[in-house]
Amino acid sequence: METPNEMRTKIVDRATEDAEFRARLLGDPKGALEQELGVAIPASLSIEVHEESGTTAHLVLPPDSRLGESDLRAVAGGFVSSLGNARSVFNW
Repeated sequence: METPNEMRTKIVDRATEDAEFRARLLGDPKGALEQELGVAIPASLSIEVHEESGTTAHLVLPPDSRLGESDLRAVAGGFVSSLGNARSVFNW
């Protein structure tokens, strides 16, 4: 299985070389990624694709690692998020 970095590189390279794929990725990120990577992306996972320009740069911060009250209750109750694996796949 590819690492998240390998998948990101594959997607960026494809979008750089293939204008049609780039347009699909910008217009329908989930559909384009599902087709390209052969994975099902949960409906509850949002994916946004941003195109940088000469005057715009994007900085992506990781989620806040501090647990909130609802997170603490979930951990105490033994809840496991079904998005954990999907988030790790798309954590780029």
